[in-house]
Order: sequence, then C-alpha cells, then structure tokens
Amino acid sequence: MGTGVAEPLFERGLALYRRGDLAGAEDCLARLLETAPDHFDALHLQGLIAGRLDELERAVRLIQKAIELRPDTAQAYASRGLIQLRLRRPRAALEDFDRALHLGIDAAALHAYRGSALIDLGRPLEAAESCARAIALRDDFAEAHLNRAAALYMTGRHTEALAHCDRAIALQSGLGDAHAHRGAALHALHRPAEALESLERALAVQPHSAFAHNLCGLCWLDLQRPQQALASCERALAIAPDLADAHNSRGLALANLRLPDAALASFDAAIARAPGVAEPHFNKGVCHLQAGDFERGWELYERRPLRAGLQGPLWDGSQDVVGRTLFVYCEQGLGDTLQFCRYAQLLAQRGARVILAVQDGLRALMRSLGCGIVVMGREEPAPQFDYHCPLLSLPRAFRTRLGTIPAKVPYLAVDPPRIRRWRARLGAPARCIGIRWQGSTGRADAGRSFPLRHFEVLAQVPGIRLVSLQKGAGSEQLAARPAHWHIEDLGDDFEPDGPDAFLDAAALMQCLDLVITSDTSIAHLAGALACPAWVALKHVPDWRWMLDREDSPWYPTLRLFRQTQPGDWDGVFEHMRDALQAAAPSAPATA
Repeated sequence: MGTGVAEPLFERGLALYRRGDLAGAEDCLARLLETAPDHFDALHLQGLIAGRLDELERAVRLIQKAIELRPDTAQAYASRGLIQLRLRRPRAALEDFDRALHLGIDAAALHAYRGSALIDLGRPLEAAESCARAIALRDDFAEAHLNRAAALYMTGRHTEALAHCDRAIALQSGLGDAHAHRGAALHALHRPAEALESLERALAVQPHSAFAHNLCGLCWLDLQRPQQALASCERALAIAPDLADAHNSRGLALANLRLPDAALASFDAAIARAPGVAEPHFNKGVCHLQAGDFERGWELYERRPLRAGLQGPLWDGSQDVVGRTLFVYCEQGLGDTLQFCRYAQLLAQRGARVILAVQDGLRALMRSLGCGIVVMGREEPAPQFDYHCPLLSLPRAFRTRLGTIPAKVPYLAVDPPRIRRWRARLGAPARCIGIRWQGSTGRADAGRSFPLRHFEVLAQVPGIRLVSLQKGAGSEQLAARPAHWHIEDLGDDFEPDGPDAFLDAAALMQCLDLVITSDTSIAHLAGALACPAWVALKHVPDWRWMLDREDSPWYPTLRLFRQTQPGDWDGVFEHMRDALQAAAPSAPATA
C-alpha cells in the first residue's frame, strides 16, 4: 500500500477514534498495518485504542513497537506511561513520563500523572512538586488538584490536602475520588462526621470503592460506633478481599466490640497481605497487652512509630549500663510519660546515668524521680549518650510481665510548702473530691471524656465537696452548670502553663480525700503519687487499663469504674454514687 493510500486510511481511522467508533478505527488501522507494518502513527493509535478497550498488555506492546520506530517521540512515552500506570507499574510509568519530559513535553496532564506514579512509589514530596507544576500550567485541571491532595495527605499536610480536594470538586463535582480523599483528609483532621458526609458522596458516585468503605469504618470507630464500623469494613472486604487496610480496620472494630480473638485473626489477615506494614502488627500487640499477655504484647508494640534520626545503639535490656549514659525520651502523651517514667528510676538503680527528655509541663515534677536522673525538655537537642531508648520500650527491655510490674508508689513527689499552701487554701475539712471530666481533644480522647453534668449525681451525696481539676478544653462547662450545683473553681493560678504546670495538681491531690477522673493524665498523676483515685472508663478502654478488672496492676491506689455498655456513663456514675454512700461519712473515701 502506497503512502497515498495509507495516509487517508489513517486519517479515517483517527476520525473514527475521535468519534468513539473504536471498532471502525481498529478496522482501518488493521488494514493499513497489513501493508505498512512500520507506520508509527497507526501503531501508536492502535495502542491507544487497545488501552480504551482495557487490553492493556496489548497496548504496551503496540506502543513499544511505535517507540522502536521513533525512539525520540515524546508523546509515545507519555501514552505508554499512562498504560503502565493503569497496570500498576509505577516505576515503568515514571521512567516513561520522565523520558517524555526530557523530550520536550511540558503539559499539565503529564506532570499530574507523573505525580500519580510517584504517589504509588511512596515518594509523596516529589509527587506534590510534580502536581504543583501541573497546577501552575493549568489551574483548572481537577485531577492535578486531586493528586496533589493525595500527596499532601501522605506527608501529613491534611489541611492543604482538604483545600485541593475542595478545588477538584469545584472543578468537577462528580469526581468520586476527590470526595473520597476529602473524607480521608477530614478523618485525619479528627472531623469524622464531616468525613462521613464526603464519603457518602464518594460512594454515591463509586459504590464499589473499597477505599471509601474502609474510611467509613474508621470514621465510625472515631464516633464510637463499632458495629457500624464493622459493617463498613466488611463491605470494603466484599469488594476487595485482599485489602490489608480493611482487614486492619476490621480488627479495630472487632476489638472495640470486645471480640479479641476475632480481632487478632483480622490483624493476622492484614499482616499476611501486607507483612511490611507496621500498623496491624502494632494493633495486634495492643490486643495482647490489653489481655495481659505482655510477653507477646511488648514485642509487637515496638512496631509503633518511633523517633527518627538518633544515632547510636538502642538499649534493649541486655547491655550493662553501670556508669553509662542512657538517653530516655518521651514519645506519646502526658499520661504515658507519667506512667512509664518509673522505669528511669530502675535504670538509675542499675547504675546508669539517665537523661530523661519529657514534655515541658512535666519537667519540674519529673525532677522528683531522684538522683542519677537528669531531666530535659523533649524539644531540646539530644545529648551525648552511650545508649538511647524510647520511654515506652523500657517495659520490654526490663522484660515486664503482668506479675512483675514495678508498682511501688509513690515514685513522684512534690515539695511540702506547696502542699501546705493548697491545704490552707482549701480550708475547712470535708470529704473533698477533685474531679476531671475531659482530656485533650483529638482522636486519642474519643469516647474517654464525658460531660460535667454526670457529676451531679455525686454532688447530691451528703457531705461531698467537689473541686474542679479541669483546665483547658471542657472547663467552659463550669459556667453552664445549674446555679444550685456547687463546684469549686480554683482559677487561673491552678496548674498554669509552663515547666511547673503539674506541680499544683500534684500538691492539691495530697490535700484531697479522693480524685475522680476520666482517662486523662490526672489519673496517672494520682497513681504515681499514691493518691486515692477513681477512674471512669469507656466500655473498651486503652490497653493499660485491661478489661473487666476493678483495680490497676500499675497503680495500687486506683479503682476502675467501667461502662457495662458502650456510652453508658449514667451507669458508671450511679455505681460511684453507691460506693460513696457506702463509705463512712466521717472517713476519707479510699480506693
């Protein structure tokens, strides 16, 4: 077939392709290639048609033939890169996109899809930059905003990710992935109810999105609705049985339904499908710790995110520390530091020089741990040391088991003059009870806190005097309480910000008959000081409180009051009221 016949046949095939008549276009190109097998444009277009027909491997082969004919044609590399991306071959796709860029294409679509490949390769910073270039070239390109949102989400820049999702939706309201990623960003920002609204919109467009169903499960967990969470996770798995994230989320839902064996099996299913992902290993460890199986629990708990960048050997309990400097650093919340700082004393008793890095608000209090322990702020540069160890890795290093928990209290103290000042301020004796109802806001506090109004049933017990230990979020509820209900507010001089923040709370607790608190740092402070305290716990609490028992093996002076049904705080406080009434009015309440 001569050039004069081939070109009209190609032009006809191209016109049919543009009109959507793929069969007609394929027929024209097949006839052309029978006599002109080296026709670059026909091979390239035939590859594009194969891609449209989801014949992806054939598409790659056809475009490869075209590239062999003209190895310096940028568009062919870009076309093959898109097919490689659909085949989940991000590395090959990236190579093709980079070759196309080198050969002169500087199009928004190429940069956006290059961002997709980088996301799939776990290189979100580069992906965000590539998508930013796409947006600079064409701000109204919805997929560029969507891909940049996904990259920013991966780097923890959730607010920016949300903004790019909103821009993508404004440009293309029916883009289901944009609604799904918007839900992911809102979930990360601890806004689960709003996230669910976005995910419902995503599922209206893409009802078979396992990603969106799994995210719904996580949102329901944040809203303390584990049964709904389980249903969402199982919908995700019905669509994508090998989705490791959904098996992991299902395990969390089952754990929150108090079905630990089923939860462990689900975490194992996640591990089998994604053995290199740390989260299901960690969640499995938490399950074991909650059950009191510390031997298996501590090992898996090491899969949690840990501080990066420290050079030097990690202390694992086997190395001699006599005369050595050991750098121990906090890594989680205030309660965790208060609970596990006791291990710094054990290290000092072994002859180590301990440098303990803690949150600023705990620095002064932690100095009461004793000699051989130097306390510093956690934001200060790391000191010179022989070994280092995260604070919550010390129980593993000490081979702690349920029966060997170092539970000798108190292990923290406060100076007597401060105690005398607070005793003088409290004045006349009474059954004086300090109360706290809310911890810090965020996902960790989900379901732990409760409204102040629940204390009203305790305030009605004769001879009770309630003193607020609440600071920050939640303290605004004091102003809204009924006028007849008296709770003493100690004002701004109680627990000020800064390095002395916990000294007043610690001193005040020495003057109280009892502390009643939600699962907050105040519970750990009371336990560390050997003060009597009652802790109100949700139906499935944090692992350290375990399940069912009324005492804490970590804190001998604490008594635990648990929900018998999810969300039932009324039952918890009725139980406390009965316990207070049973105590002799003339005697301090005890744990």
